[in-house]
Amino acid sequence: MKASRIMLWVVLIALLPVVTGCGGGTGELKKELDERRKRQGSQPAPLPQIKTYESFQYDPIGLRSPFQPSFPVVSSTNTGPRPDIHRSREFLENYPLDTLKLVGTLRQAGITYGLVQTKDGLVHRVLPGNHVGQNDGRITAITDARISVIELVSNGAGGYVERPAAIQLASN
Repeated sequence: MKASRIMLWVVLIALLPVVTGCGGGTGELKKELDERRKRQGSQPAPLPQIKTYESFQYDPIGLRSPFQPSFPVVSSTNTGPRPDIHRSREFLENYPLDTLKLVGTLRQAGITYGLVQTKDGLVHRVLPGNHVGQNDGRITAITDARISVIELVSNGAGGYVERPAAIQLASN
């Protein structure tokens, strides 16, 4: 019991400087705060002027209805080009056309092959007639510098249009 009292007094004496040290030193802080309060602050910038709302009165006389298309609608019996939905998809049709790179050409037995690299680094051999890209692109020609492609793109009215595209030789 005596030992525990002695331990208690030792702990209290050891904590005394810590407790007394927290009480002083606020005079400088109060002085600094008083100085900052005395300084003049700048005025905030004025608020911007708010323009009054001007209403618009829609007069439909002589104008087309906003609920009608602005171009003639092509019927769904369009006789233009259409994607072949029964054709098996080729591997390079899984990649967007802009992610494919022409890395070279190869000639064997009078046939020119294009060497196309995908974004994951695999190189594939292609011929005219192969399909590439996600827009039903068909390779039409292969030269040393580019692969010409014709894509079928929706015209927004139920039909499709052919759009020329190319895969250029990759420059390192």
